[in-house]
Amino acid sequence: MSELTVRLGVVGAYLVVALAVGVIAYRLTSRDAEDYYLADRSLGTVVLLFTTFATLLSAFTFFGGPDLAYAAGPEWILVMGVMDGVLFAVLWYVVGYKQWLVGRAHGYVTLCEMLGDRFGSTRLRAFVAGVSLFWLLPYVMLQQMGAGEALVGLTGGALPYWAGAALVTVFMIAYVALSGMRGVAWTDTIQGLFMLGIVWAAVGWVLAAVGGPGAATAGVASSEPSFLALGGGVYTPQYMISQAVMIAFGVTMFPQINQRFFVAKSDRVLKRSFALWPVLVVLLFVPAFMLGTWAAGLGVEVPEGANVVPVLLNAYTPGWFAALVVAGALAAMMSSSDSMLLSGSSYLTRDLYRPLLAPDAGDREETWVARVGVALFAVVAFVASLFRPGTLVEVGATAFGGYAQLALPVLVSLYWPRTTRDGMYAGLVGSQALYLAHVFVPETTLTLLGAEIPLFALTYLGWDVALVGMLVGLALTVGVSALTAPAAEEEASRFRVGVSAD
Repeated sequence: MSELTVRLGVVGAYLVVALAVGVIAYRLTSRDAEDYYLADRSLGTVVLLFTTFATLLSAFTFFGGPDLAYAAGPEWILVMGVMDGVLFAVLWYVVGYKQWLVGRAHGYVTLCEMLGDRFGSTRLRAFVAGVSLFWLLPYVMLQQMGAGEALVGLTGGALPYWAGAALVTVFMIAYVALSGMRGVAWTDTIQGLFMLGIVWAAVGWVLAAVGGPGAATAGVASSEPSFLALGGGVYTPQYMISQAVMIAFGVTMFPQINQRFFVAKSDRVLKRSFALWPVLVVLLFVPAFMLGTWAAGLGVEVPEGANVVPVLLNAYTPGWFAALVVAGALAAMMSSSDSMLLSGSSYLTRDLYRPLLAPDAGDREETWVARVGVALFAVVAFVASLFRPGTLVEVGATAFGGYAQLALPVLVSLYWPRTTRDGMYAGLVGSQALYLAHVFVPETTLTLLGAEIPLFALTYLGWDVALVGMLVGLALTVGVSALTAPAAEEEASRFRVGVSAD
């Protein structure tokens, strides 16, 4: 049996096991919305922590991060491993805990319906859902790109990029159609535990093969000495702070993460989960990103269209082990994808299809619309992924920035009863418009006194436009709310909730 066959066999076997968990969950899950989308709000600490963790173990983290560390140095650990680990834990408490209280009190399944009820507006509900689905597309596409690049690296190019992207597309469609939140959460827990173990095993194997951490670090000092100095290159303070803030706030608005704010069994579960979050993040991100850094010092050559981690493992570990790591990483990407599509289907059916097109639709009709919508969405993302519009980090950062524009208006509305519908529209539309202008028209210039000046150049000053957009959204939400009166349909009392004993 050839080594290529062994590697593909390992990957295939792992994915079949993950799919089997989804089939079991399907048999135990009712078609009720709270059970299908939220696992009946019954998740305990371990499952909630690891389903959130595995949902974020995307191609952006596991392949994009090491690729950036390979190219620019390990400071990405500070952004993702430390700064975002802590920032997101804080936001999980500030936004997630309040959202959990409101959701439990009123039975909300999505952020969009929660905001729609609070501000008495189906249009606002649909707008938030539409924006969320729009930015979900590049992040789903990111998983397909990561899968394609991972299999190119694992097989040395024997399996083409499009085949890996197609594999993850087919798997995610099948899994979401079957499992619901319960199956996703179970699989996420298994995959999260597996990935923690396997990435540390990979570090141990590689370091043993090269003579230990001292030898690996000496290689970095010799070939890339700038990697051992804090800052420099792309890692300016503005870049690192912008990325950390944008990613942490963006994560809180991801449909697949935000919906998990509703699923905890009790407030104790929620509090334990976000307290443990920074520890879990550091335990994964530090070894993963150091693999990319050490690969640069070891002289590993990464072929075009591949990722550094599979190539490094091919060079220093047995083929079956490299395949096992890549299989786990693929499954982690798919656990992100299936969570995205599951949450995206709830936004599509509950916040767009039913309120706008078919208010009398039954559960069976809603289920079919969700499944067809998931399939079409995944196929569109797959086609877009074939064009590879940027690196994994670039595509992921674009999606994070789009979601981050939602965060501050939502945060204001949760805690400030004077927030008005007009203020929400101003903050959400204004920040999205500014960010979209930069994403899709980045080279716009302004002629001033005969000189061509890049539009917004004075605003940047080294800071990411996503951060600027967030501040604009905050100012517009607060300013317009202060100047406008609440509409008759608004119910600020819906967000006035407290903690009851559990």
